[in-house]
Amino acid sequence: MPSQSATGPIWTRPEPSGRAARVGRAEIAAAAVALADREGFAAVSMRRLARELGVGTMSLYHYLRTKDDLLELMDDAVMGELLVPPHELPDGWRGALTAIARRTRGAWSRHPWAIDSLRGERFGPNAMAHVEQSLAAVAGLGLDPVGRLEVIGIVDDYVMGCCISMSAGRSTLYEDDGGAAAYEAILDHVEERLEHGAFPHTRALVGAGDIRANWERLAARASERDRFEIGLARLLDGIELSLRNRP
Repeated sequence: MPSQSATGPIWTRPEPSGRAARVGRAEIAAAAVALADREGFAAVSMRRLARELGVGTMSLYHYLRTKDDLLELMDDAVMGELLVPPHELPDGWRGALTAIARRTRGAWSRHPWAIDSLRGERFGPNAMAHVEQSLAAVAGLGLDPVGRLEVIGIVDDYVMGCCISMSAGRSTLYEDDGGAAAYEAILDHVEERLEHGAFPHTRALVGAGDIRANWERLAARASERDRFEIGLARLLDGIELSLRNRP
């Protein structure tokens, strides 16, 4: 369900103005996003945000009626970072979708907490602008409405999947205090299983010789490649091929 306050989304209400309005919605959103970036989403509260902005907690409710209002502002601020400046957007559909995908990945990479914490169907002004920009990119493909939505949805799903994977990787046990010991335990387990021949395809992938050294070398080589760019190019190759093969 969409996140709404008792009187509807914050976008349907005029922004407070006059002498009592010391800060604006954009300033509130920027402060909340910056706080979440520094200390995590759990640190964002009305009391803490008011302190960050230099206003009283009750004064903040002059701008925000509920916590949902704040989430809507934060969501729209992050979505604004997905928008490619018009002068940077290539003319061709493939170049335009690539630019949008890279921009989207950059935004979620800067704010990994937002992937889970801002999950919902808020669809504020910047989210609408992102959809509009994506639809403009595929407008010349001659697809029906469903086809256009499928193309931009497939690309969005790919980008989001990469960002979720990246976000999960940042919070793995390897970053904990016992990360090194845990990693060594995993390598021991892998080495033992491969030595007993239970996973022949994985063993062939690792290669002959020192299993541990080969495994680490293979993982290092794989991490050096930009899998996002490789995957995005192959995804767009597939879309392009399907367009060529249309009846």
